[in-house]
Amino acid sequence: MGHLATKTGQFRVEIEGPAAAPVLMLSNSLGTDLHMWDAQMPALTKKFRVLRYDSRGHGGSVANEGPYSIAMLGQDALAIMDALDLSSVHWLGLSMGGMVGQWLLAHAPERITRAVLANTSAYMPDARPWNTRILNVQKNGMASITGGVIERWFTPEFQSREPAAVQRIADMLVNTPAQGYIAACAAVRDMDQRETVRRASAPVLVIAGTRDPATPPKLGMELASVIEGSDYIELDAAHLSNVEMPDAFARAVMQFLTKAAKVQKAPAKKKAAPKKKAAKKAAKKTAVTKKAAKKLAKKATKKATKTTAKKASKKVASKTVKKAVKKTAKKTAKKAVKKVAKKAVKKVTRRPAKKAKKRSAR
Repeated sequence: MGHLATKTGQFRVEIEGPAAAPVLMLSNSLGTDLHMWDAQMPALTKKFRVLRYDSRGHGGSVANEGPYSIAMLGQDALAIMDALDLSSVHWLGLSMGGMVGQWLLAHAPERITRAVLANTSAYMPDARPWNTRILNVQKNGMASITGGVIERWFTPEFQSREPAAVQRIADMLVNTPAQGYIAACAAVRDMDQRETVRRASAPVLVIAGTRDPATPPKLGMELASVIEGSDYIELDAAHLSNVEMPDAFARAVMQFLTKAAKVQKAPAKKKAAPKKKAAKKAAKKTAVTKKAAKKLAKKATKKATKTTAKKASKKVASKTVKKAVKKTAKKTAKKAVKKVAKKAVKKVTRRPAKKAKKRSAR
């Protein structure tokens, strides 16, 4: 395809494979270009529309002064997708390309369907080797680091067995623009995605090289452990495992990208829904029962209060009546006594008078 102008710069891009197939985007390692994937292309293009590009600072893409950041490289990937009108892609990135994939998984999850993160890490434990490498390139150019880098990229056995393949990669490294390489080294050195990569929700395969001194298996396992549901495999290779073990690498990638999707947890939630409904119903029933109980209790209290008040009222009334009767009886008795006494006194007073009258008559 050649060069593609995007909102973040101009990038060398190549697209191969069936037009109607799902798109698989490949992102190269630090110090290589899109041709690092040549050995995988026959297998990948059988099932995918493969989009390769040179990362910023590499190959035929924009190589402005840095430093770069992984976020900047992630934005470049999104800009390429936008320019090609791709809403989402599968992702395959090795080393620095795997770091860009991690950024996309965390910050643009809707754009990544599945991701293969090969020979990579979420952070670099020691900044000193990167600073030394940057100084070497600044002073002596790319050739000054090539020998040491190749030693880390391939096992001694592979270097002896496949000198032409090793030389092809060494040429890519030497021809990488020095300022682009230095700027990208800073991006890798300063990156730490250990927390943000936990947000990844797409299916992920982490590939490590058993004999990789640049990003050893320990870092690959750490990365896989923080991405929920991710797969992990090791290949008996050094850092550029796709070059050292091209067939095994392609097989692992194809198996992962084409396997049936894992059963989601959504159905479990649906099953749990009736329980939720039942719980809600039970809660409602309990609430009604509580309400009824409260009403009954209120009624009973009211009744009890009424009865108690009635009894108390009766008691008071009875007491008052008794008291009134007693008082009235006492009063009546007193009056009766007074009347009898008065009558008796009157009678007694009359008798002597009557007798005196009789005597007088005689």
